Amino acid sequence: MNDMRPIEMQHWFTIGRLSDIPRRGARQVILPRGPIAVFRTQTDEVYAIEDRCPHKGGPLSQGIVHDGAVTCPLHNWVIDLQTGNAMGADQGCVRTYRTRTDENGLVSVSLAGPAG
Repeated sequence: MNDMRPIEMQHWFTIGRLSDIPRRGARQVILPRGPIAVFRTQTDEVYAIEDRCPHKGGPLSQGIVHDGAVTCPLHNWVIDLQTGNAMGADQGCVRTYRTRTDENGLVSVSLAGPAG
């Protein structure tokens, strides 16, 4: 039986090793849906979100990672890495993506729907 879903919906994209992403840092990867920011927290949690702030389109991959959130480098909007929602008084959101890290430390991102 053929899987009729678009190719981007069928696969996980391996984007590199966990050690390639600094703690409290990020990397930008280009996938079929465009630029995606992949973040690693101090406790090695990995999150992937659209790399575009909902405010003025700032590159979130260049922001400051703290407390499960990233602060946009342009205007200091704070985005929750788990939900993609703007925090505080700001309103807006970015798309989130599921991530996984395998036993060899390879990090993958799924484009099939939001992170759960």
